Amino acid sequence: MNVNNVEMVMSAVSAAQYPTDGKPEIALVGRSNVGKSSLTNTLIQRKNFARTSSQPGKTQTLNFYDVENQLYFVDVPGYGYAKVSKKQREAFGNMIEEYITSRKQLRGVISLVDARHDPSEDDVAMYEWLHYYNIPILVVATKSDKISKSKFNKYENNIKKQLGFDSSASDFLFFSSETKYGRDSVWEWITAHM
Repeated sequence: MNVNNVEMVMSAVSAAQYPTDGKPEIALVGRSNVGKSSLTNTLIQRKNFARTSSQPGKTQTLNFYDVENQLYFVDVPGYGYAKVSKKQREAFGNMIEEYITSRKQLRGVISLVDARHDPSEDDVAMYEWLHYYNIPILVVATKSDKISKSKFNKYENNIKKQLGFDSSASDFLFFSSETKYGRDSVWEWITAHM
């Protein structure tokens, strides 16, 4: 998709604050600093539209980005960041659960994992949870520029095995915000789920 118009419409912490215009939504989930904002910036072809940070845990609300007045990207707070209080983690969990389990406009979830590492327990739990709710999932292995393409199959097989990947209900792609590898394939998945 050629993106010319993007607007950060709102940040929300509850259903009462979600957009009401009925556009389809694609949520981006993953642990802190896995690259959700970088993926967003690459997809919309902007360098710093979605704020990236070297400090994990910066996103603390559901951030709705209107893309071409056709759909929303919903940037979800990262999980697994140890310096966030237990109370705050619970609040994030409740906010994410409310959104994902009740939002009719949600067409799919892009679940980001770091291509270089085994999925965390939180990554596995999120994948299982999304799968349980029959939500279309695209697993995106970020930072793929850090591994050799000749090893993609090895890393993909490992990630899928760790997640308990179900190829009948999920898709998998490698992605790099540095090289833009996988950008078009992610857009194809998004378009197919609008």
